[in-house]
Amino acid sequence: QVQLVESGGGLVQAGGSLRLSCAASGRTRSSYAMGWFRQPPGKEREFVAAISWSGDIKHYADSIKGRFTISRDNAKNTGYLQMNSLKPEDTADYYCATEFGTQAFDHLYQYTYWGQGTQVTVSS
Repeated sequence: QVQLVESGGGLVQAGGSLRLSCAASGRTRSSYAMGWFRQPPGKEREFVAAISWSGDIKHYADSIKGRFTISRDNAKNTGYLQMNSLKPEDTADYYCATEFGTQAFDHLYQYTYWGQGTQVTVSS
């Protein structure tokens, strides 16, 4: 079992930045991939970014490529999503997820463990 807690969301103006954190606890001695997903108001949850256990493999959704950066610090059992040049369309609840393994996974169904989400609102 892995427990995840996101933090760092909030209200920001367009063009601003936020850094989301995802703290993992529980069975963290095993290798696990980490992903970030988001769910805009009234829409389905969608993939944002994913990172492998080693950090060598990173995947990004086209909509955020070049603006967001995913990273992790395994010593702290924490993952991060640095979000720059935020746009109103980035407004959503952001969720981190983990799954045991060494690769990076891009799909919701590939993840077993999910955080409770953190809200990001970007004003125009």
